[in-house]
Amino acid sequence: MATTLAQMQSAIENSGYYPGLVIDALDTALAGESVEAYVVQHEATFDREELRRHITVLALTPTRLIVGHTDEHPADEGSPTPFATSGTESVRLEKVDSVVVTRVVSDPATYAPHAAVLEVVLTIGWGAVSRIDLEPAACPDPSCEADHGYTGTSSNDDFSLRVSAAADGVDTVEQALSFAQSLSAATARAARH
Repeated sequence: MATTLAQMQSAIENSGYYPGLVIDALDTALAGESVEAYVVQHEATFDREELRRHITVLALTPTRLIVGHTDEHPADEGSPTPFATSGTESVRLEKVDSVVVTRVVSDPATYAPHAAVLEVVLTIGWGAVSRIDLEPAACPDPSCEADHGYTGTSSNDDFSLRVSAAADGVDTVEQALSFAQSLSAATARAARH
């Protein structure tokens, strides 16, 4: 398992995005636990006329899911120099109640097992963030003017990671799929105990 930690650190270093800061933040969250699986996504976004970069790292330990995110911020009136924020969240595996994997493939009629995937969206829920979608309740009587209240759905939507072969590379897409499989297996084991 020490190999996986070293591989994760190497992937962070290869991203070139404040590797010392990102590794230190994850080291604090890992608290000495081994890393069983990981995924690293370094992404650039445009904010008006500025290019902003950020990195997301998911790490799976024997007992927890670690979510790390680091953002850079430009200098402004509050800070004369650019700065970065780096945060982590540690979630006990028994708290993870959903692992949703969405795959995007081209030409699905010719898809074969383990064929290339263009894009993966990994959504993980553990109950920290819930979304409620409400709408007025309908009545089957078109002449009814009574207030029937609201109806809706509540869904878990704590974290979502989207990676694509075009933007992140085939290796990152495969890494995300492998991580999702490892996380699904770990949450199944945690649920049995």
